[in-house]
Amino acid sequence: MQTTAIEGASGDFRALAVQIRDAGLLDRRPSYYSVKIGLTIAVFAAGWAALVMVGNSWATLGVAAFLAVMFTQVAFVGHDAGHQQIFRSRRANRRLGLTVGNALIGMSFGWWVPKHNAHHAHPNQVDRDPDIGAGGIAFTFDPEATGRRSGAARVVAHWQAWLFFPLLLLQGAGLHVSSIQTLWRRRDRAAALEGLLLVGHAALYLTAVFWVLSPLRALAFIAVQQGLFGLYLGCSFAPNHKGMPIVDRDTDVSFARRQVITARNVTGGRFTTLVLGGLNYQIEHHLFPTMPRSNLAKSQSIIRAFCIESDLGYCEGSLVGSYRQIVRYLRGAAAATALVPRGASGS
Repeated sequence: MQTTAIEGASGDFRALAVQIRDAGLLDRRPSYYSVKIGLTIAVFAAGWAALVMVGNSWATLGVAAFLAVMFTQVAFVGHDAGHQQIFRSRRANRRLGLTVGNALIGMSFGWWVPKHNAHHAHPNQVDRDPDIGAGGIAFTFDPEATGRRSGAARVVAHWQAWLFFPLLLLQGAGLHVSSIQTLWRRRDRAAALEGLLLVGHAALYLTAVFWVLSPLRALAFIAVQQGLFGLYLGCSFAPNHKGMPIVDRDTDVSFARRQVITARNVTGGRFTTLVLGGLNYQIEHHLFPTMPRSNLAKSQSIIRAFCIESDLGYCEGSLVGSYRQIVRYLRGAAAATALVPRGASGS
């Protein structure tokens, strides 16, 4: 069901920002990222070396699963670069983003950054957050949009609680398609550079796979690798906001309240942070998007105290618990969708 956020006391966010800055938590962490990026790319390369070493065998499907994990870990580096967390220079962050995004995993960095920034500006806000916009899954209860659904779209919306995780298997392919479509529409110099990097990625990826494997095994490898990449990536981002309150398009909400009430943290230690790329500290990340990943845990106690004292709440739960909440939310949204007659529209 859709929930409209109500404005209330949001506390002195400026005082919090000063406290965070004075604690050095917004300072860049070059040593951390040098090690992090170096190890990530080295293990990523080792995955491709393993494909060659295993050779033309069905055992390479295990390598495909491993590379799906590493594609996602590389994507997390691109996420940090997109938020200017790594370098002080915007140009240096963009160059890194193009390298890890376009060249290594085949996703347009130039397409993803504006889309993700729009999400950060208006998380879970109707008609403003692209992550809850038009699509197969109904995250908001909009009678007018629901009434326009027909055929397969209406069936998907009806069964979305069951289909949500299986559909994530297609997310990797969707990222590639959206990247190409956006660059084709832009057709400027920056788009041409990104397009060349995407073509280079596709050429190297397909050459490696079809050079090592027979056609049938190659196709199976691609299906497993891209499918699990989408599933892992989707399961990493889904706990952040899915199933959290939806902000109506016309509701005026302060920055701090908007970021906190729509976000959910995932509990766990360093392993959870590794697996989720730091996205488990979603509240901290949304309040301070440029904060380096390694500083998010250090800021948690300060930010949690601010949120509680300011009556903003502070939602956190286990990873499995967050998935359960998402499924319950989608089930409720599907039930509400079913109440709207086909072809109906809002007044």
